[in-house]
Amino acid sequence: MNHRSISQLNSSARQLARELPTRIDLVAGIPRSGLLAANLLCLNLDVPMTDIEGLCEGRLLQTGRRYDGVDSFEDVETVLVVDDSVDTGRQMQETKRQLAEHDFPFDIEYGAMYISSQGHKHVDHWVDVVSKPRVFEWNMMHHPMLKNFCVDIDGVLCRDPTREENDDGRRYREFLTTVEPRVVPTQTIGWLVTCRLEKYRDETEAWLDRHGIEYDNLVMMDLPSKEIRQRDGNHAEYKADVYCSTGADLFIESSMRQATEICERSKKPVHCYGANQMLNPGHLDRVYDKSGEYLSRLSDNPISFSLKASKYILSEGYYTLSRLSYSRWGR
Repeated sequence: MNHRSISQLNSSARQLARELPTRIDLVAGIPRSGLLAANLLCLNLDVPMTDIEGLCEGRLLQTGRRYDGVDSFEDVETVLVVDDSVDTGRQMQETKRQLAEHDFPFDIEYGAMYISSQGHKHVDHWVDVVSKPRVFEWNMMHHPMLKNFCVDIDGVLCRDPTREENDDGRRYREFLTTVEPRVVPTQTIGWLVTCRLEKYRDETEAWLDRHGIEYDNLVMMDLPSKEIRQRDGNHAEYKADVYCSTGADLFIESSMRQATEICERSKKPVHCYGANQMLNPGHLDRVYDKSGEYLSRLSDNPISFSLKASKYILSEGYYTLSRLSYSRWGR
């Protein structure tokens, strides 16, 4: 599963700003996700921003008092219309048709941060090809792909209960009833997979219905009490078994510890929502292999390995400081 975070999107915006071959006077974002990409890009280019409707109406978004650049469409020669990603090109083509109805006195170019293998047909500029299956941090919980995802509840859709609330009794039922959602997905979730006990199904279903969270399946642990659930301690194993049985493409889990174990057991990708990190089974295998190699080398010759490790750390530290010094005082 290919994943891009907002942090990576910002890095891509910086890269695109450096690589654009022409002077861009204005960035226009395609709602909704394209507005995030456009905002990051215009900050890196130090130019104003608008959306597609604003472009058609000759309206710029307001900027801070410190900005001293283009302040009207009379100063604009080239506009970059940008989206976060282009897959089939349907949205970009629709935008081009909309803009073609206007006789603009400036040039328009089109760009995207990420494209599919065929996306280059629809844009003039892009940063990276991100193949399917793919998910982005900024639209993961609002993407039609949720239909084929497993999603944890506590720690994702709402916060975890406190120790006091998690009493397997009155306080816990009150938590299940009154806790506020952290996110309300706008797409149907394939499988909600939770370690909540089956006896709390009514409260859980009522809460989901009250907040408009749509799902196809709700899978809960069929155990009589919290004490037995904690004694068994097989939360990640249970989730991994459900994940494998569903044929889902991704599991969105709140806990990094559980996410790692689910990925290891299922040999399928898991996204840790709390850490905002995508875990792929191949990556975990490489980490384990490398860790085993280092432990073996340490066991065979601890003195030599320790000396080499120390030299590596020192050299990396010197290299990092050198780069920081150059970036601050260099040139």
